[in-house]
Amino acid sequence: MSDEYQKTTHFGFQDIPESEKAGRVQGVFGSVASKYDVMNDAMSMGIHRIWKDAMMDWLAPRPGTRLLDVAGGTGDIAFRYLARAGQAHATVLDLTEPMLVEGRKRAEAERQADNLDWVVGDAMALPFPDNSFDTYTISFGIRNVTRPQEALNEAYRVLRPGGRLMVLEFSQIPNDLMQKVYDLYSFHIIPRLGQVIANDRDSYQYLVESIRKFPDQETFLSMVRAAGFGNAKYRNLTMGIACLHSGWKI
Repeated sequence: MSDEYQKTTHFGFQDIPESEKAGRVQGVFGSVASKYDVMNDAMSMGIHRIWKDAMMDWLAPRPGTRLLDVAGGTGDIAFRYLARAGQAHATVLDLTEPMLVEGRKRAEAERQADNLDWVVGDAMALPFPDNSFDTYTISFGIRNVTRPQEALNEAYRVLRPGGRLMVLEFSQIPNDLMQKVYDLYSFHIIPRLGQVIANDRDSYQYLVESIRKFPDQETFLSMVRAAGFGNAKYRNLTMGIACLHSGWKI
């Protein structure tokens, strides 16, 4: 295909060929992997932990279930799921191997080794058969996927009938003034934190820009429904700074 007709996508505020996005995202997360959990705390002032707990509250993990956590890198969601479920199995999939390496280093990974798989893979082409999992989660990852709708379609494919999708992602604040205040913080403070903590301003500049390019709550809800999910709904967290989207494979 000639360059003239090549599809483009967003990489932060840049328009780039779709074929380049996965490699660039791998570059970002490969760069920040060792500091990723520290930076999550710094960027959100620790609130991301409350958001992930809210995700688990709504998800209500059950014993004997199989979780696929996509873009699950350092294992935050998988470890929470296993702790809540009591006895379950989690597969953590990520495009970027250094993120999985960091996840395997965590103490929880050793304690849950028999209940955990770590897989390098692409959210848009999952290496699993149809109807393989009871639960699919993706936390702060779907905005980095080149074509999010394809990731949602794949989520529907690999879930068993009766399976649950839950997406945790940064979103848009419904109040314009509050959104402007949040944008000031995001664009002026977060890249500086990236420079200080991870010696990587550019990667965190991308992360901030990627949040602003992601669809708002209602638009993303329509994408969840378009993938086939029923009883789809969302809950705003911290005024809409983050949002949980839920759907069922009925």
